[in-house]
Amino acid sequence: MYKKFLAGLGGAIALSLLHEVIRKNFDDVPEVNKVGEEALNKALDKVNITVTNEDQLYAATLAGDVLGNGIYYATTATGGFNLASGLLMGLGALALPEKMGLDSSPVNETTRKKVMTVAYYLFGAVVTKMLYDKLK
Repeated sequence: MYKKFLAGLGGAIALSLLHEVIRKNFDDVPEVNKVGEEALNKALDKVNITVTNEDQLYAATLAGDVLGNGIYYATTATGGFNLASGLLMGLGALALPEKMGLDSSPVNETTRKKVMTVAYYLFGAVVTKMLYDKLK
């Protein structure tokens, strides 16, 4: 089980690194972090907490993304469901923000952003599967 978790964590870290490098160096690319930051603040509003420091909000969101994505990949991308899990996660990243009352424009605003968002999550699933196959 720990090998699955390590592989999932590796895939999630790879996804986050890819996202950050592209986000910081190119225009008209997905900003998944903005959706996550809005979701975190919305959840914290329920308990009367607001994170106003942008660096703290970013760090908390990134940590939550890596952990959550790592667990997801560990349970789905380490078996025969690997590419489908990445595809479904990417499609969920496009469809769920609006249904959750969040601004979906950081990932949905253009066709380019939509395709890249799905590709990011596919990439994470592929990295997870590759790492898991090496660890087995």
